[in-house]
Amino acid sequence: MDSSDEEEERTFIRVLSEKYNPENFPYGQGVVVLPSPPGSPVKDRLFLPNFLVLNDCGISKAGDRSDIEAFCAHVLELDLAYNQLNDWGEISTIVSSIPRLDFLNLSMNPLSGVQLQPSVADVFSRVRRLVLINTQVSWDTVHTLTQHTPELKELFLCLNGYDTVSESQASCPSLNLLQITGNQLQDWSEVRKFGLLYPSLSTLVLANNGLSSVGDTKETLEHLFPNLRSINLNNSGLSKWEDIERLSFFPKLEDVKAQGIPLLQTYSTQERRSLLLAQLPSVMVLNGSAISKGEREDAERFFIRYYQDCPQRELPQRYHILVSKYGNLAPLVEVDLSPRCTSVDVRLGDRVERVSLRLEQTVGDLKKQLKGLLQLPTNGIRLFHIDKEMSSVFGPEEMKCSFRALHSYSIQDGDEILVVPKVKNRCSSSDF
Repeated sequence: MDSSDEEEERTFIRVLSEKYNPENFPYGQGVVVLPSPPGSPVKDRLFLPNFLVLNDCGISKAGDRSDIEAFCAHVLELDLAYNQLNDWGEISTIVSSIPRLDFLNLSMNPLSGVQLQPSVADVFSRVRRLVLINTQVSWDTVHTLTQHTPELKELFLCLNGYDTVSESQASCPSLNLLQITGNQLQDWSEVRKFGLLYPSLSTLVLANNGLSSVGDTKETLEHLFPNLRSINLNNSGLSKWEDIERLSFFPKLEDVKAQGIPLLQTYSTQERRSLLLAQLPSVMVLNGSAISKGEREDAERFFIRYYQDCPQRELPQRYHILVSKYGNLAPLVEVDLSPRCTSVDVRLGDRVERVSLRLEQTVGDLKKQLKGLLQLPTNGIRLFHIDKEMSSVFGPEEMKCSFRALHSYSIQDGDEILVVPKVKNRCSSSDF
């Protein structure tokens, strides 16, 4: 093979030597300095960390196996995203030459329609975290990989266009985390297969799939997902409270994300959180925020009051459970939280004007309001608050701070605002 063919193919070992030679990659902590083996095309030596990042480098071939073995014996993590690898044989050559490989990222490589043969799949046996985002990899290949990776803990299958999940003859009992965001898994009958494929699953990320419902009975969900602790349903298609109720059937579920779902669109932010929280008694973290004991009690009480005027046949089961816990609660007293206004007398010399004030505005806002009324510059006046009841005891209080809110002065109807024009000091030597 001539040099032009080699350059066109962009082998793993060539890209490795280009990126991690001493001129391009500085020596630092965690970097292993390796001299080139005799006869290697790699010149001089390489500075190699144990986490290699070779994404978007145009790699399509492995290159010489012996060179990979010589340089990558210490490597633990390998990022090959955004390359041109479309042959599992080439990928297997790379992986088999890195004996300590724990993490492998093949995202955005064109693996559609390319099958992994079981005869070469054993080389992935040491991989514990595998990322196959937007590779369009088939379920047959996924199952071949999981059957030959006995220590696999995390699997990322986002953006692969899946609308179904194919079953496998063998499960992957080691897998803890499955992230399958951005596919088209809308039917629960497909999602439930993950419980059979990955019986130890503790984290399931289903965001952006349009999942329309959470099906199955309590007994079935307990059997399928006995270890599930975290589920992400963001931007799914859930539209019924019954789907939220079924989340409580997962026996160990403690972390739920359910933002951007049709069910919650008509509620306020606080209503969404309170109603969700009250339906999920075992959940400890909701939408990324930890739930305190006080917040849970407030949410459960809110839930009772929210539903207490509904017809008996429309009351959710959770309502009856919470009423047995807290009893029938009296409705909360409505509090008017609209901005408060008051009327005061604004006095400038002998002139008195009755003015309505919004107490949430600041002293600076009041000066601007009086500017038009009194035809005085805002920076040319001083304001004093005169309490009609306490002025004989405390006297006028100057309102100095422009950023201070009026309500902090305890202004009431009938009080007085005294406006005093500022007088410039004009001193000369004859004054002393």
